[in-house]
Amino acid sequence: MGLFDKIKKMFGTNKNEEEQVKEEVQIEVEKQETKDKEPKKVQEEKKEEKQVKEEVKVYEKGLTKSRENFVSKLINLTNKYHKITEDYFDELEEILIMADIGVNTVMDFMDRLRARVKHEHIEDTEYLKEIIVDELFIIYVNDEVIVNKINYAEKGPTVILFVGVNGVGKTTTIAKLADKMISEGKKVKMVAGDTFRAGATKQLQEWAERVGASFTGKEEGADPSSVIYDGLEEALKDGTDVVLIDTAGRLQNKTNLMNELEKINRVIGKVIENGPNETLLIIDATTGQNGISQAKAFKEITNVTGIVLTKLDGTAKGGIVLAIKEQVGIPVKYIGLGERKEDLQVFDIEKYIYGLFKDMM
Repeated sequence: MGLFDKIKKMFGTNKNEEEQVKEEVQIEVEKQETKDKEPKKVQEEKKEEKQVKEEVKVYEKGLTKSRENFVSKLINLTNKYHKITEDYFDELEEILIMADIGVNTVMDFMDRLRARVKHEHIEDTEYLKEIIVDELFIIYVNDEVIVNKINYAEKGPTVILFVGVNGVGKTTTIAKLADKMISEGKKVKMVAGDTFRAGATKQLQEWAERVGASFTGKEEGADPSSVIYDGLEEALKDGTDVVLIDTAGRLQNKTNLMNELEKINRVIGKVIENGPNETLLIIDATTGQNGISQAKAFKEITNVTGIVLTKLDGTAKGGIVLAIKEQVGIPVKYIGLGERKEDLQVFDIEKYIYGLFKDMM
């Protein structure tokens, strides 16, 4: 079974919305009637299944713009060409580039696709749609074990450093992640390491109060490393599980930013063994290839362990997820698919592929 069929089986449905709602209501009624009779393990499995379905819906909704733009063009292309020709390949190449998958990634993909078409003697463009889905997945995975989970410390607080240029959604991402972790029973502290942007400390403090996290911050212009040191010392004393640290995003001055991040990393390493546990780069998906450039630049100046791709619901070019992994080699760990706190999702390549290609399944 290819990936296309696997994902279709996992998440797909041919029911219309009304039928689906009726079925869900009936399932809820039956659940209530049998809940007391079910073993705990079965209840947990059903709860997990329900959560997966809810997450898939978030992906579906958040990737609507990309799906309508990309898949509709792919379907039109298939309707236009029933047999695979060079003209078909040329138009497919253009569609992929316009989806922000990136020129180099597309070139590699087209080479792989042509080779597979030749090797498997594929002539039908309808069948090739499934192969395209398979190959896009293969490009992302690239025979690697994809790590999309946070690397939590075995003992003491887990320290997560957030980097990224101003305006990409760092503060709201930190708040959403804090809220998610607090709902999982973790004690979270937010530290205002961006002491340069006007209002950044106050904004983070307001978010901390809103989500129920503790907070460490100082006046604007204070030494970021000093703020972070105090925050970590407090975290050690009060039994904090996770420390989320905001940083300045002045990428236009790379040398200063590099020196600042090096100093921050040294301070964290002195207070917390093997810290920071994660350095997450926040990228605004709507910036397209500019986001790729930011990822490359930050990778040069600090050890980025994962990417949070925000505002993916606001772009019709959702292919940037594949381009980042292919061109920068850093895994996407979270994606922002809307304004709500639950719209920040742990990145799952299969749910992403489904959300992108749902209308073809």
